[in-house]
Amino acid sequence: MERLIDKIDCPNDLKKLSLLQLPKVAQEIRNEMIDTVSKTGGHLASSLGAVDLAVAIHYIFDTPNDKVFWDVGHQSYAHKILTGRLKNFNTLRQAGGLSGFPNKDESPEYDIFTCGHSSTSISTAMGLALARDLKGETNRIIAVIGDASLAGGMAFEALNHAGHAKRDIIVILNDNELSISRSVGALSRYLNRIITNPAYNKIRRDVEKVLKRIPRFGFRAYRAARKLEEGLKNLLVPGMLFEEMGFRYFGPIDGHNIAQIVATFRNLSGLKEPILIHVVTKKGKGYKFAEEKPADFHGTGPFNVETGRKTEKALGETFTEAFGKELTRMAGQDDRIIGVTAAMLDGTGLNAFATLFPDRFFDVGIAEEHAVGLSAGLARGGFRPVVAIYSTFLQRGYDQIIHDVCLQDLPVVFCLDRAGLVGEDGPTHHGIFDIAYLRGMPNLTVMAPRDTNELQSMLNFAIRAKGPVAMRYPRGVPIGNSIAGTPIETGKAQVLRQGTDVAIISVGDMASIALEAAEKLSRKGISVMVVDARFIKPIDEEAVKRAASGVKLIVTIEEGILEGGFGSAVLETLEKNNITGLKTRCMGLPDKFIEHGRRSGLLAKYNLTPDAVCDEIIREIL
Repeated sequence: MERLIDKIDCPNDLKKLSLLQLPKVAQEIRNEMIDTVSKTGGHLASSLGAVDLAVAIHYIFDTPNDKVFWDVGHQSYAHKILTGRLKNFNTLRQAGGLSGFPNKDESPEYDIFTCGHSSTSISTAMGLALARDLKGETNRIIAVIGDASLAGGMAFEALNHAGHAKRDIIVILNDNELSISRSVGALSRYLNRIITNPAYNKIRRDVEKVLKRIPRFGFRAYRAARKLEEGLKNLLVPGMLFEEMGFRYFGPIDGHNIAQIVATFRNLSGLKEPILIHVVTKKGKGYKFAEEKPADFHGTGPFNVETGRKTEKALGETFTEAFGKELTRMAGQDDRIIGVTAAMLDGTGLNAFATLFPDRFFDVGIAEEHAVGLSAGLARGGFRPVVAIYSTFLQRGYDQIIHDVCLQDLPVVFCLDRAGLVGEDGPTHHGIFDIAYLRGMPNLTVMAPRDTNELQSMLNFAIRAKGPVAMRYPRGVPIGNSIAGTPIETGKAQVLRQGTDVAIISVGDMASIALEAAEKLSRKGISVMVVDARFIKPIDEEAVKRAASGVKLIVTIEEGILEGGFGSAVLETLEKNNITGLKTRCMGLPDKFIEHGRRSGLLAKYNLTPDAVCDEIIREIL
């Protein structure tokens, strides 16, 4: 039987359907998403919860003339399917296929911004609304944002500006945690039908005009009427915060009742002011395993549809698991240790820590700037805060790291999970900038472990340090086998292999690639020294000078951008010490945003493999 979604190549095709057919469209979209993500992995729970909302948005609004911003974007799969990407949806998150997030290069018409970080949609939507007004255009601008993302400081800054500026902008709050939704019920639904009705809003505007024209008492009467309306809404509807910020608030409404959402959107179509529509949805809607355990299906790998069980498992202990285990062990011996994260309890491996030490664990929500500032205060108070955040998200706390931590020289430990190439999540999530953005911060020590054993040693070193320390490590298991280490000393590298022709200085788990390349080259009669830098900052100048002594070529290998990266640090060290007449080659990632794909495939594409290192060295010295 042909599906309705097979006939939808654009939102205009959706508009040809009747309202009664839309729930069937939504169910077909859910089935397509579950089937695809079970094979490719992806952000399933959030996208399942937003299907009905996406259908209603594209059914009522004139997209792509009307612009829709999906905050973070991990709930945008239905949006992709409805905007001409159904035929390619099976390529989701695969190399050369569809991105797992909105992507301006993939669909310039419908994906207004490439996005993958939270709390940005209202700001960018407001900017586009201002641009629209300056050009004298009249299209609608819609920002869809989740309740967790709304807690981000950037979102509140944008709400404050949008409400003050009184621009025509619609914010749809997709609330799937029930955190501010306790008034869902018959009375609030009844009130919502009244206040969204076009007749009500016309009467409201007419009464305002009449009251304001009455001599002497007009404005008093108007203010009294407004207070009465606000008082009633305050009693019955949890939206006064938004009203006070300058938005007209409507809701909460059932985010899985397409007819109700469609009616609300239609009723509000004539309003040209800041509007916030509060929609209540359920994560994982339509797939029982995702409904029961939405956190497990927020970002999931491939799974069995019938059982919900994952079909891919890491072979060995991951860096994340090693970090969580060691920090928990250390916290049992040192009650100064505090765990801090920003809505990444599962992803950063802090589950056991949070369970065993609830009084010493703080999840601040999607608020990285606050997480850093909070940790600075904890450190000043005599504790040892460990801030576990993905590399790409710590970018958002850049100023706080400099101003609140490094300037104060406070003992805060930053643990940057997902450093380097993260794979299928793509350019918004690759942690490839941290070496460059951390290197220039005074007082900050920056380290990179090559394996899980070294991670644990470095974590112990970091907790004992007197100043701030950052430690970066990749997603998943180490590339190679564990290598015997020596005690961690400030700014000291470790020589893993002696050699006389070439010296490779590696960062983190690139050490395994360097060692394998050295072994391959030894069979060709090329003797290669391998040095594990351990410390990105301070760099081991003596180790660099020793490595440069007598060899023909120095090669650096890092899983980060080359501009301002570790290779640059080595070149600066050679220049500082007047070491000349030596060939150098820096291997890392180019000055571009790296596409999505499996990490192994991306490493191969950008020449961060043993064979690529061998080929590069042979070209340079032969």
